[in-house]
Amino acid sequence: MRKRSIRIQVWLNKEENTRLHTSAKKTGLSQEGYLRSLINGYAPKVLPPPDYYAMTRELHAIGSNLNQIAAKANAIGHIDKTVFQYEANRLRKAVQDIQTAVTSPEKLE
Repeated sequence: MRKRSIRIQVWLNKEENTRLHTSAKKTGLSQEGYLRSLINGYAPKVLPPPDYYAMTRELHAIGSNLNQIAAKANAIGHIDKTVFQYEANRLRKAVQDIQTAVTSPEKLE
């Protein structure tokens, strides 16, 4: 059985339909889901850039490596500076890549 039993029909002109379709597509939601979000008081966010999930996986991997280095340094009393510097540089580059992907303007189509 459906969770929603009330049907509402809305008539739109071409411009309104285009805006609804475009806005919903930008968020990755169906038109119905997009409208439900608005009705419930939420403004759906635009989908993140395609590289977002790859970048977050990279950050998690770097964080895990740095955590392992810190645990080892704590256990043996010193740190492998070369490995630590390599991971710290990876982290800096990943953050820069994310900033570029999120804040750089995209060329209009």
